[in-house]
Amino acid sequence: MGSFFAGIKAGTLGGVIYIGGLAVFNVALLYAFKGEALDLIAKNNSAVCQIANNTSIEGCFNSVVAVYIPYTAFLGFFVSLFFAGLFGWSYESFPGRSSIAKGEVLAVLVALGLVLGDLYGVILGPLATGLLVIFFVAWTGLFGYVIGKLYLRYTRSVSFESTSKLVKILVDGKDYTGKTRTFAHTSTHEVRAGVEEGASFKGWIVSGGVTVEDSRSFETLMEVSGDGLLKAQGTRK
Repeated sequence: MGSFFAGIKAGTLGGVIYIGGLAVFNVALLYAFKGEALDLIAKNNSAVCQIANNTSIEGCFNSVVAVYIPYTAFLGFFVSLFFAGLFGWSYESFPGRSSIAKGEVLAVLVALGLVLGDLYGVILGPLATGLLVIFFVAWTGLFGYVIGKLYLRYTRSVSFESTSKLVKILVDGKDYTGKTRTFAHTSTHEVRAGVEEGASFKGWIVSGGVTVEDSRSFETLMEVSGDGLLKAQGTRK
């Protein structure tokens, strides 16, 4: 597991950049290939402009720029935010060995969501479409890089160790013994030593940016302000 809220924070900033960039590029394409856009509107005028209630070709073009593009950007942002939350929540099990690789996988999922939802842009002639595809692919790759970096910026990595196989470390009810997990920066979590029969708990050892409220209590609070280590001391009785 990872940090859902860190994923949302990274997804909010990254999504604004990604979806906003797509919207701006689409507007630029519409103006650069305005003739093709007007021809397309002329052929599909009733379908494209019915909601905007524009009867003229020029008026319909303006509504596409001012209404349709922002509307699809709005929906696209929530698609990216949904996957970013999923990314943060399942970060450790997300495909990829590094944060950048994981971010690129996320970016591909978001891009597929945009394509399936028809939210990636307006298809015009062959040249405009080719430029859109090239930008879309390159921009998606950059989005994945940014998301991977942002997630690390908003999280800290904590390793969990135990001096005895009979003493487990439970964090917010999950067994993290022998694992390394990411947590939101300056977050607080419940930690408990799960002591099996035949063993006893001696205390907690912390290092780096990890602190505990009571190092002698088998159940306490852990605060994460930086990368660090939490170790449970346990021995056989």
